[in-house]
Amino acid sequence: MGRRDSGLRVDAYESVFAALAHAARRRVLLTIYFNGGSMTAGEVAAIFERAWPTTTRHLKVLEAAGLITHEKQGRMRIYRIQRKRLELVRDWLSHFSKNSKH
Repeated sequence: MGRRDSGLRVDAYESVFAALAHAARRRVLLTIYFNGGSMTAGEVAAIFERAWPTTTRHLKVLEAAGLITHEKQGRMRIYRIQRKRLELVRDWLSHFSKNSKH
């Protein structure tokens, strides 16, 4: 992996872990996951009973980190989990597993 690739990976870790640092965003991610991996913004907002701007801000942070994406269908935005990006977290944490050879 070249220096440029290494920098991109560090930036990805930074944005993913920063997004996951907030308890509400972790709950949003789990909620979407346990609802089949996709939900509308309205469904997310209804579950958390938060002000619309707060929900939108959390969704934008998760999306900027690459943990979710959205697709517009008419006036609705459907948010989907991005499992590939979550693999970064799993791979990083695997360094600390008992089975690790470090």
